[in-house]
This record gives sequence, C-alpha cells and structure tokens, in this order.
Amino acid sequence: MYGIDLHKNKYRYFTIGGTKSQILAFLPSKRKITVNYVSPVKLELEKFKSEQTNEAEVSIYITYVQQNELSALLSDHKDSFKKDKEPLGEVVGHEVYIILNIKRLYPPLLRRHAYPESPKSREALELHIEESLDLGVMRKICYKDKVEISTPVIVAWNNGKFRMVGDFSSLNTYTVEDRYPMQKIQVSSSNISQAVYISTLDRFRNLITI
Repeated sequence: MYGIDLHKNKYRYFTIGGTKSQILAFLPSKRKITVNYVSPVKLELEKFKSEQTNEAEVSIYITYVQQNELSALLSDHKDSFKKDKEPLGEVVGHEVYIILNIKRLYPPLLRRHAYPESPKSREALELHIEESLDLGVMRKICYKDKVEISTPVIVAWNNGKFRMVGDFSSLNTYTVEDRYPMQKIQVSSSNISQAVYISTLDRFRNLITI
C-alpha cells in the first residue's frame, strides 16, 4: 500500500505500507540524463532484424557495419518477400499473368501426361511435392476439378541433389510473349557496376549466397 502527499509542498512525500513512521520524498536531482532519440526508421529496422533475420547465419568476413547495411537493404525491399500469412507462391504485388494466344477448347498438346521416372526420381519427386504443398507453392486438386492445362515435370540431379523442373515448352508455344520480360544485359551491368553486394537468392531452398 502506497500513500502520496497531495498537498502543495515544496517536495512530494510518500509512505510505503500505510505507516507514517517512515516518510520518503522525491527530491530534485542535478544529475543530467541524456535521452537519445530513436528514429522510427531505426525502430522498424530493428524489428525487421529481430523477426526476419534472427536465424540467419552471417559470414565471418562481413563486418558489423556491413551487416547493418545489408539488413537495411533487405528491409527496404521487404515487400518483395513472402509475408507470414501469404503462401510462398502468392506474394501480393508480384503476380505473373499468362495470356494464351488460343481459346478454349485447348489442344491436346496442353494436356500432356507425366513422364516415366525411375524409382529413385519418383521418391525424390514425391518428397519435393510434399515440401511444395507445405510451403503453399503447390495445392492439391480434386479429381472432379476441370484441369484444362497440365505440365509434366522431371527430376534434375546435380551432385547428389535433386530439383523438380517443369517442362513448359508446350505452354510457351501458346503463350503471348512479353516483349520486355527483363532488362537488357547492358542496363543490368550498368546498374550493378557500383553495387556493394551481389547476391543470389534461392527462396525455395532457403539458400542465399552473397
């Protein structure tokens, strides 16, 4: 139980425990306290680091200043990455639209059957599909759903590691081409000529090389 004196005295007095045998007072202090201003941008960056990069492994060759610069760069472009409530394959604002140059009914070439696979590749393919389903990259469909386009996949092996690769050659045949799918190599080279960091990100496998 605390009691505080509300009278307009020179100092504020208070008691602890309801007893008046010991009266304490708030006395003015001449000690100077420096309060540092923390900008909202810095608070947002610290929040991003604690929530998004706290499990990242940092190279021993990157200094503390470079780590902060890299975190600031990732934070500035955080809208390009998956949110916690978004499936990995449905990042809002980065949708890819495919326009076909034909109309229904689609030709049989767009409804291709699966390629034959070895038991080893079949096992790897099933594992890859389960991972994709868990991440929201793929979704299951019912046999009653009308599937008008099907794309076969293969398993590519490299140094004992596998990756599922889709064969979109038939789909590309009937897709309206984007005249400007990406920047010219000269423009890209000019943009990265002054870059401090050059990175490659494999968002599905969570592999990042800087």
